[in-house]
Amino acid sequence: MSIDHAQMPGRIPAVMDIFASPTIRACSRAAGIIAVGAGIGCILFFLLLPTLIVLPMSLSETDHIEFPPQDLTLKWYSAYFNDPDWMAATWFSLKIALATTATATVVGIMAALAIVRGCLPFRSTLQALALGPMIVPHIILGVALYLAFSPLQLTGSFFGFLIAHTVLAIPYVIITVTASLQRFDPTLELAALNCGANRLQAFFLVVLPNIVPGVAAAAVFAFLASFDEATVAFFISDIGGKSIGRKMFEDIDFNLTPVIAAVSTVLVATSLLLMGTVHLLNARKPRS
Repeated sequence: MSIDHAQMPGRIPAVMDIFASPTIRACSRAAGIIAVGAGIGCILFFLLLPTLIVLPMSLSETDHIEFPPQDLTLKWYSAYFNDPDWMAATWFSLKIALATTATATVVGIMAALAIVRGCLPFRSTLQALALGPMIVPHIILGVALYLAFSPLQLTGSFFGFLIAHTVLAIPYVIITVTASLQRFDPTLELAALNCGANRLQAFFLVVLPNIVPGVAAAAVFAFLASFDEATVAFFISDIGGKSIGRKMFEDIDFNLTPVIAAVSTVLVATSLLLMGTVHLLNARKPRS
């Protein structure tokens, strides 16, 4: 059978037209989106898997951690809430987290205002320094804080933890509030100043109400950065003051039971509850 080579150049555009048709392009685009979505879903599932298996592990009937559990029980949650040492560590961490939220939010808002609104020399350098605690490994900060706090007898104290956790939480507040201030229209603040308000009045009456979602998110990040922090707490804790993170480290070393999984589940539930509350508040806020 002979092939008419003279007709081949005419057939190639026809084949290209088939692959360039809208249907083929739409199917290719859909296949690409599905492939990318499946890849992202697999990555997210892999990242969430350790957190997801903590819940069934906390319900195990056995005295050791196992997955999957053979029988389900809530006795480990009861053991957690009825244990004086666990409750002391939890309340200690809760008090520190609430105080850290207040101090870090106030200081972080002032720093964000200075960075966004201020005419400061070397502003980018100051911003990088303010975000330093987020970049420096926490184990290095823990050693440095221990060496600084030990001569001052601040290890294990409420104020020692407050200072350390405020330093760790401020970068989260600065990032979140800075983003909110950059989205806020500065002409509204200038209009308030032209109407006779001073800087403080313009901030509380005009700026702050418009950046409340960002401030609320920053406060939640500050709370979580303090409440479940473990690395720095490991260095600055002592017998007199022990955070829940330090208590978890100790039990993992000497008394590994499903109570650890129960405490982890409580921490995860607290984080989800706070983030969900912020999301609902932002959703209900009227859009201007």
